[in-house]
Amino acid sequence: MDADTALELVKKGASLLFLDVPQHTLLGIDTQMFSVGPNFKGIKMIPPGPHFIYYSSSNRGGSEFSPMIGFFIDLNPSQVIVRKWDQQEERLVKISEEEEERYSQGVKNMEFDKYLGPFTLSQYGEWKMLSNYITKTLIERIEPIGAEITIIHEPDIFVNNPKTAMEEALSEQLKNTKIQKSDDKIVKRGCYYTKIPRLIKQKGILGQDLTSLNLDKTSLLESILIKEYGGMEDLLLGELQFAFVAFLMGQSLEAFLQWKNFVNLLFGCTEAPLHTRSNLFTKFIKVLYYQLKYAFQKENNVATKGSITLLDDSFLSSDSFLQHLCKEFFLLVLQAPFVDGDLLSWTRKLKELLESSLGWVFEHDTRDGIFYEEDDEFAPVVVMLEE
Repeated sequence: MDADTALELVKKGASLLFLDVPQHTLLGIDTQMFSVGPNFKGIKMIPPGPHFIYYSSSNRGGSEFSPMIGFFIDLNPSQVIVRKWDQQEERLVKISEEEEERYSQGVKNMEFDKYLGPFTLSQYGEWKMLSNYITKTLIERIEPIGAEITIIHEPDIFVNNPKTAMEEALSEQLKNTKIQKSDDKIVKRGCYYTKIPRLIKQKGILGQDLTSLNLDKTSLLESILIKEYGGMEDLLLGELQFAFVAFLMGQSLEAFLQWKNFVNLLFGCTEAPLHTRSNLFTKFIKVLYYQLKYAFQKENNVATKGSITLLDDSFLSSDSFLQHLCKEFFLLVLQAPFVDGDLLSWTRKLKELLESSLGWVFEHDTRDGIFYEEDDEFAPVVVMLEE
């Protein structure tokens, strides 16, 4: 990049000024992660729009790391965000408005330029595919009080009996993670995610009809779309992306469960993808495709660094919840007599991605050939009439 182009990007792009961050701290923005060096004071040339910042403090040698802390921001052109490292709490904190204004002016006057690392623009397209439905309004709606997303605020997330092998593993990792608690501090809660019930329960409905409602989650999807999102499909997709980013980059277990809830809900629909919401499902499959495509790039996977590894083998195994759900959905779409062309195209792309990246086999599946254990959570839900 020539000097004039770089200078123009510095002036138009946003900047993050992070003061006094200790060496060896892992610090990331979007899909980019760095190990902080002695001269680091932040990041420059950041495109406007939503971004995710996350970091993990280390011991003096850089061999052990604390739980990840992350937060979403929505940046304007030339905006400067200033944070300072709190040595006692080992986290980035806000400073006074007066100080922030003074430091911001210093950044704009290029006083800190040589200490600011450039945002890697070649990775921006990848981030856009992971966040194109995330907006400032959505961030403000979902983010926790104080904006920090971290497992430190999620100590009881797996109290109610983990249902999958991955969740069991994550629960064990959480127990073994060193999380400092202070009795004199107010316990913070997590994000304000949309509640997605696993089962539909309605009084006055015959057992057979209630079973049908649970076998096809189209009515539940419609209810959530209208009640929670005012009918705006992109808001649902935005929350799906928010949860995935908070899960993979921010190592949030709460976010993983929410992401899984969305995947369960959408893949649990049979009427909506073929008839009433084909466009939503085309966009959903596209979102999921890029999420998984990024997650499978283990060399770029920030979840393998820091205190917890979220994408363990059980998530990618041939009997994971994702494999079961995809198997059913692929059968639904690929065997349908009539299906939206774009949905069919993206479904095939997702299927090919899973087959080529994980070696999953879907070709010989038939509906008559799928068997479930009695306590399998992926088995069809049959609602019994109360006596």
